[in-house]
Amino acid sequence: MIEMELLGVRIEMPSSQPLVLLKELGSDRHLPIWIGTPEASAIAIAQQGLKPPRPLTHDLLCEVIAALGRSISHVMISSVEDAVFFAKLVLDDGTSIDSRASDALALALRAECRIWCNEEVMEEAGVVISDDDEEAPQDAEQEVQRFRAFLDGVDPEDFAN
Repeated sequence: MIEMELLGVRIEMPSSQPLVLLKELGSDRHLPIWIGTPEASAIAIAQQGLKPPRPLTHDLLCEVIAALGRSISHVMISSVEDAVFFAKLVLDDGTSIDSRASDALALALRAECRIWCNEEVMEEAGVVISDDDEEAPQDAEQEVQRFRAFLDGVDPEDFAN
């Protein structure tokens, strides 16, 4: 298992499709996942720390899990098939629940839990973005900018095997 950090959500042009970018901790490997617009909004809202006046679906699910006396231990990006990513929510008692990757990431941000990825997923869909300079990027925004430059020359289909 590989621990990941969520760098952010961007709208990639010209397709106008949202993309969430994960980065392997301590590595140059990244995992781009194209997601839907509602899921991108849910992730961006959580990443910005915004609290809507009424709970959104992901907020509600976190509250239900807590009301049942459980918490989300971590989420796992478990597999990728035909460019579709699958995930699991893992509760503190070990219960594993199948999830879409985008929903799992939205919940991970709200639950402030770790994000893991199977090595097989990174081997199949991960991309290495290395610095030409010896100096590593100083923050996540620099990583995202470099990745956006990389994406200018590729299509979502390029990541499907």
